[in-house]
Amino acid sequence: MKVFEKKKDIYVEENCDSEQTAFIDKNAENTKRLNKDLDIRHLVFLAVGGSIGTGLFINSGSALNLGGPASLVLDWGLVATCLITVMNALGELAATYPVNGGFNVYFDKFLDPSVAFAVNINYVLQWAVLLPLELVAASMTIQYWNDKLNPDIFVAVFFAVIVVINFMDVKIYGEVEVVLSMIKLLAIVGFFILGIVLICGGTPEGHYIGNKYWREKAFVGAPGVPRFKNICSNFVVAFFSYSGVESCCLAAAESKNSHKTLPKSSKRTFWLVTLSYMSILTLIGFLIPYDDPRLLGGSNSVDATASPLVIAIENGGIKGLSSLMNAIILIAVLSVANSSVYACSRSLASMAQLGNVPSLLGKVDKRGRPMNAILVTLFIGLLSFVAASDKQEEVFTYLSALSGLSTLFLYFSINLSHLRFRYAMKVQNKSLDSLPYKSMTGIWGSVYGCVVLVLIFIASWWTSLEGTKIFFQSFASLFVLIGSYLGHKIYSRRWTKYYIKGKDIDLDTGKRDIDEEVFKQEILLEKQNYASYPWYKKFFEFWC
Repeated sequence: MKVFEKKKDIYVEENCDSEQTAFIDKNAENTKRLNKDLDIRHLVFLAVGGSIGTGLFINSGSALNLGGPASLVLDWGLVATCLITVMNALGELAATYPVNGGFNVYFDKFLDPSVAFAVNINYVLQWAVLLPLELVAASMTIQYWNDKLNPDIFVAVFFAVIVVINFMDVKIYGEVEVVLSMIKLLAIVGFFILGIVLICGGTPEGHYIGNKYWREKAFVGAPGVPRFKNICSNFVVAFFSYSGVESCCLAAAESKNSHKTLPKSSKRTFWLVTLSYMSILTLIGFLIPYDDPRLLGGSNSVDATASPLVIAIENGGIKGLSSLMNAIILIAVLSVANSSVYACSRSLASMAQLGNVPSLLGKVDKRGRPMNAILVTLFIGLLSFVAASDKQEEVFTYLSALSGLSTLFLYFSINLSHLRFRYAMKVQNKSLDSLPYKSMTGIWGSVYGCVVLVLIFIASWWTSLEGTKIFFQSFASLFVLIGSYLGHKIYSRRWTKYYIKGKDIDLDTGKRDIDEEVFKQEILLEKQNYASYPWYKKFFEFWC
């Protein structure tokens, strides 16, 4: 007897202008709803909140030490070219199917239920582990000012703040994320200006840096295989840094006018996050030598004392500013912790609606919150109270390993889902003109993204073959993926079905309900308005 029944036809957007999206469960007596209170501003800053954190402010230092300044630009830049295809593919799918859980549902619809289960389990694990990890990072950041107090005191304070924010309505939650993300972006702009000043010699000592560190060692390691291996080792760090940008489409069911807001938010999120990373990482390579011992001086991977931004300010001899930067790092990691609760709880809720986890986790309360999923996520966050333990680094190393490559699996599945969606449209003779938004990069962009992701996976595998411990830390998530996939195949008894045929893909369920004639008139009006724009506004509208 099956414990969880597979539920179908559960997602329907009743009206693109309605205030809520209904989860229609044919086996349930009552219809539960999520509030549709998020607009473009909320969606963009929600993604910024989840993606700009320890990856930029702390972990980029160890990446500089391993690969050198040129490696930072190369690794993060290559991942960004892949990311633009992912965000465009996701924008097209989310605008067409604005459902709770977004891409978590697309894998089930366009690929295979077992693939969806495996990828989603990895994704949930990533965010579930990230919550306590970021809370520990926040408590350790406090130690910059006071290292005498027990870090669990600050974990308790920060945990309480996260609980209060996530118990509020989604609109209030969105406004909080807007404020936190704005602080981070202002700090990035401020550091960018400061970095240029420092490079040009605008320090109290008047020391000119220029491109000194790029000339001395652009890449770390001997020419050939060793140097290439160091570059490849940073790819996983880059993917971990970017993870979270996809969360703007995870909130598809809670967004207003999803056919317009989701494509725009996905593109704007990409540019905002990518420009933030590329500008700061380029400056870091100019400001700090790769062999600065402080880059590896932190007690662990979330210790803000190893932040290259703080080190750059200290090298510049500017007193007091390093304290301000640590305060911003504290806000950044708390913002990521806050976003992790949202991402994890909504993913759990969508998996519950698909029948992959207990249906209890999919229930939505009267205020439009998946409260049971939120409570489960917060319960996992209690792991953060190991902050005072001397084993906390070991605990989080192994927990993080369980989802280390989840972002790579996720992005590959999103691009593959887009390709399968377009193939089903072709096989079933559906016109692309009916889509509210078409990916700028098209199917060839998704093909490129898949190829790059496979190559990065192979490179990561190669660099991890230096020892059992390193291999486990890098690829434990692969075994979680395979185990979840096989376990679901056994449970569902889908022994001979490895994918859904194009002609059998359901292109109607969950699709945004539109009047085709009205839609054509809207498109015609938008084209006329676009033609009247000045060139700079056309450029902005096309890319953003």
